[in-house]
Amino acid sequence: MPTTPTAEIPPTQRSAPFIETVVVQPTPFCNINCRYCYLPDRDSKATMALATIEALFSKVFASGWTGDELTVIWHAGEPLVLPVSYYETAFRAIEALRPPALALRHAFQTNGMLISPEWCALFKDWDVGVGVSIDGPKALHDANRVTRSGRGTFERTVAGMRLLRQENVPFHVISVLSAESLRSPEEMLDFYLAEGVEDICFNVEESEGDHVSGLFAASDFAERFRIFLERFWTLARESGRVRSIREIDDILPRIFRPASGDADEEADVANVQAQPFGMLNVACDGSASSFSPELLGLKNAAYNDFIIGNVLTDSLESMLNGAAMKAMARDIAAGVEICRKSCEYFSICGGGTPINKLTENSRFDSGETAFCRLVEKIPTDLVLGAFDRLEQAIECGAIPAQDPARLAPAKAG
Repeated sequence: MPTTPTAEIPPTQRSAPFIETVVVQPTPFCNINCRYCYLPDRDSKATMALATIEALFSKVFASGWTGDELTVIWHAGEPLVLPVSYYETAFRAIEALRPPALALRHAFQTNGMLISPEWCALFKDWDVGVGVSIDGPKALHDANRVTRSGRGTFERTVAGMRLLRQENVPFHVISVLSAESLRSPEEMLDFYLAEGVEDICFNVEESEGDHVSGLFAASDFAERFRIFLERFWTLARESGRVRSIREIDDILPRIFRPASGDADEEADVANVQAQPFGMLNVACDGSASSFSPELLGLKNAAYNDFIIGNVLTDSLESMLNGAAMKAMARDIAAGVEICRKSCEYFSICGGGTPINKLTENSRFDSGETAFCRLVEKIPTDLVLGAFDRLEQAIECGAIPAQDPARLAPAKAG
């Protein structure tokens, strides 16, 4: 799931909600049983009906709350447990409703085990973004990503990834970092290079929902992550074969964005997870939530289990003005203000992720989390440190200032 803010439309300039991403749960079922999974209903084989899909996108497209582009992520379960024909029907139905001026792109996050030539054809026909969840070499991957009988899933996941390459389907990988992974940057990179992986994302094993991260319990977890990321970034750049590392590349434009001319530079960053309807997350029965997609399916009486309505029966306007949305928006906004006033990194992240504040701090209206120290502060410090070293090298003449290829050494690959 995306965790980065955008800088396109500052929240202070929004007169209405702005839907950037729709997360759709075609089914909560997952064919494997990862030891760190937070999804509460992954045994359920319920499926989102076509009528629910049509109701959802009819309302999104009619709302006037989208921009020129919209991303639709099929997630919150293993999407490939449903047949290819399900998505062919769903995509055609959405396409028939899509306004001509709106560019829409579908994306899947999958464990990769069920990828077949038929899936590859769908991905290519519809230009689907594909993310494969794989945690690195076999020993690291199979330590946590196991079948329901407890067996490792590495071989089948790698087979799916190799088929994507064979069929020329672009993809990225998301790897969950455990305590053992943090000790193995060289092994992690060697694995990616051997498998031709060029686009890499890391998710630290975080506390979400009912899952409590053992990694966060260690007193030195932040320093261990910093050492890992700096080493991995250095080695990846030296290899010349890694195109992007999300933790570095996504933060670069937020650090080095053009000045807006406003006295309040912090207003340039909009955190989509802190904005009502910045992300619209819809369960297979049509129940809708907003803010962090991980809230979908969790229980909390104070916020109506984070459900703001149902796309089959409620308008988006009524969801926006409902009690659950207002309560969450109030408390999340209060948390953003705490970050604004107390954190020197606020202009980079825009106030953090609500799910991590709730899980780690037990409330939305709170500030720093272990998660934000890892995914926002450490990458920012690494990039700024690299930039400082570059400036010093230019000043002492070790690097010619006129050489544009040397002016962005923080760009991985």
